Amino acid sequence: MRPEVKVQKRIRRHQRIRKKIFGTRERPRLCVFRSKKQIYAQIIDDTVGHTLVACSSLTPEIRDRIREARERGEKMSKIDIAFLVGEVLAQRARAKGITKVCFDRGGYKYHGRVKALAEGARKGGLEF
Repeated sequence: MRPEVKVQKRIRRHQRIRKKIFGTRERPRLCVFRSKKQIYAQIIDDTVGHTLVACSSLTPEIRDRIREARERGEKMSKIDIAFLVGEVLAQRARAKGITKVCFDRGGYKYHGRVKALAEGARKGGLEF
């Protein structure tokens, strides 16, 4: 399958999901985007269209943890990094008083990095 067709199919799946999921002030939407190398997550209040909390694998806090693990000789896979992003996102959300979210997987399968991010967020204290 050509890459542009895969992207178009994901976008259509995401549009179907977004018809049903809407983030409110009490229960904002946790939106996930993954590229080949990075993963991004943000918590959005759709009533005003504002991002409340964001985190990605490029965030300095995450990059430092990855660097420290590599210095210790440990190799972090992309799934491990996604789990870490979920944990850090949950910590930041709880600091802002957010405990419940609705999960928007962005048209991706609930598998691999997307699943790891969700589990990390749950471990960090978010309820889906």
